[in-house]
Amino acid sequence: MGDRSSFAKTKQAAVPQEAVFDTHAEVSLDFELVRQAARQKYTRPFLILDTAIVRNKIRRFRAAMPRVRPHYAVKANPDRRVLKVLVQEGAGFEIASTAELDLLLGLGVPAAEIFYSNPMKSRDSIAYAAAKGVEWYVVDSLEESRRVFEIKPDAKQYLRIATPNIGADWPLSGKFGCGVGDAREIVTAAAKTGIDLAGVTFHVGSQCRNPENWRVALEKAKALFDLMAKVGLKPRLLNIGGGFPVRHVKPIPSIETIGAVVNEGLKAFPEDVEVIAEPGRYLVSDAGYFVCRVLGTATRAGKRWMHWDAGLFGGVIESSEGLRYRVRTDRSGPDVAWTVGGPTCDSVDIVMRDEPLPSDLQEGDFIYIQNAGAYTTAYASQFNGFPLPEVRVFESKAG
Repeated sequence: MGDRSSFAKTKQAAVPQEAVFDTHAEVSLDFELVRQAARQKYTRPFLILDTAIVRNKIRRFRAAMPRVRPHYAVKANPDRRVLKVLVQEGAGFEIASTAELDLLLGLGVPAAEIFYSNPMKSRDSIAYAAAKGVEWYVVDSLEESRRVFEIKPDAKQYLRIATPNIGADWPLSGKFGCGVGDAREIVTAAAKTGIDLAGVTFHVGSQCRNPENWRVALEKAKALFDLMAKVGLKPRLLNIGGGFPVRHVKPIPSIETIGAVVNEGLKAFPEDVEVIAEPGRYLVSDAGYFVCRVLGTATRAGKRWMHWDAGLFGGVIESSEGLRYRVRTDRSGPDVAWTVGGPTCDSVDIVMRDEPLPSDLQEGDFIYIQNAGAYTTAYASQFNGFPLPEVRVFESKAG
């Protein structure tokens, strides 16, 4: 698809007027243009994404939090065309692997603007990143801090702390982030060893709909900053992580509402402290629609089943973890409860259970999944021999 094709329309979607939640109009792909794309050429499931909307989102993020520089979480959608747009918009980046590092270096991103935010890295990965010029490395354990120091003694380390994930659709604190006791031990060891423990980071949970999490996390970060300074370290980086939500079927706080909380909390930090964030989903999700088709329908034990040509292994895996997408179709029959399965023979490949969808859906119908620009094609595999989804990227004239 050309960069300036007929996909030049966007529309302002109406949103609920709720006090804490998003009262700003969201920009989304025109549904009619998505339908047109499906009918023009369909050989396999595809993601269609408008980079003009990506530009709109990063500019809105910056306007809401002027002191915070966004470092895009590459894992959300690593398509080179998306990354190029974010480079043009002046974003930094965070990575979880050396493959993501190579992708960014190939686009000319300076290594100094790439933050290695995976709390558990192999020795080879640390050495490779160090050789390429990466300076910043996250840690959340004493063992990881020492390992990074052994391989790159002048590395700038930033400590990931555990913070409340209440109100997040995917709490992340169970796997990552150190508690108060461990944080004190890591800080003390860094001061004694000469490790440049230079910053603090946290993550409030993916799709966080509770702005209070940011306030509490910033207070915890400030307390740790004070401890670091007290023992002779020089904290100079605050990374407020990701978790900024996008609209699906649940109401969300606007980035402006979250920004007001963050901006207030940042007043406690000196002006010379560098502040970054790691938005991923927030920047790319709204820009895309994921399109697939109905393979067939069946009735089993009195329940209605529908199988799509893309399931958990083909791009819709987050539905198994509680994410409810807005699903659109071309049918207008009354909604009934459907169990939706993917195309593979694996019994776990069930996308939705008792999902209300039109009763007249049938083989060959298109399924349109809104706001699916993040963590769809990035998660997809060729399990069972089914093809990877196609990715169609264009840029409309308005976003």
